[in-house]
Amino acid sequence: MTNVGFRIYTEINRVSKDLIDQFRGLPVANIADNMNRSFCIGGNIKSFNNAPLLGSAFTVKTRPGDNLLLNKAIDLALPGDVIVVEGHGDLNNALIGDLMVTWAQRRGIAGFVIDGAIRDSNDISNMDIPVYAAGTTPAGPYKDGPGEINTIISCGGVSVSPGDIVVGDSDGIVVVSKEEAQNILEASYKTKEKEDKILSDINNGNWNREWFDKHLHEKGCEYI
Repeated sequence: MTNVGFRIYTEINRVSKDLIDQFRGLPVANIADNMNRSFCIGGNIKSFNNAPLLGSAFTVKTRPGDNLLLNKAIDLALPGDVIVVEGHGDLNNALIGDLMVTWAQRRGIAGFVIDGAIRDSNDISNMDIPVYAAGTTPAGPYKDGPGEINTIISCGGVSVSPGDIVVGDSDGIVVVSKEEAQNILEASYKTKEKEDKILSDINNGNWNREWFDKHLHEKGCEYI
């Protein structure tokens, strides 16, 4: 019998590094548009250093204010992994600070997404490793457990599975299912090409807006 709620899965399935790298530079908004504008982590979880985020999800479920399993996750995660933490949005105790982030950066971790608090935010704001979190507090964490590593978690209202692709920019974070990653990638590039064309039309002063009037008409909008 497994100890549900206090267990660590050491092996996860990741997509290829090449596939992950192809998401680099794609706007999060373009990716989300091709997922029915869903799977975006809640806007309360914000970047603390504006570093773009990209990597494979390494998930942590923890009791509010406790970072025992998060500490272990930093030691287990592989270079290129993004540690995504279900911290229940609790802001009473910080789950990481500059020491843990520095150690993670040294290990090649690609970033953090924490549905909870951090501390040492000024130092973290000057680091290159992306750190997204729900807030700050000077109060440190406990290290008692329980928790889980590499199980399906909820972070910022989004279900995250180990190995999913996590992409973040100044707008926020989107989670791409590893099973759908190739299709979403191809569709997102098409969306970006379409928006680049529209931007060019805008700059040239010839953006065709007939589609918008047609849409208003189909919706039954009445002009007075």
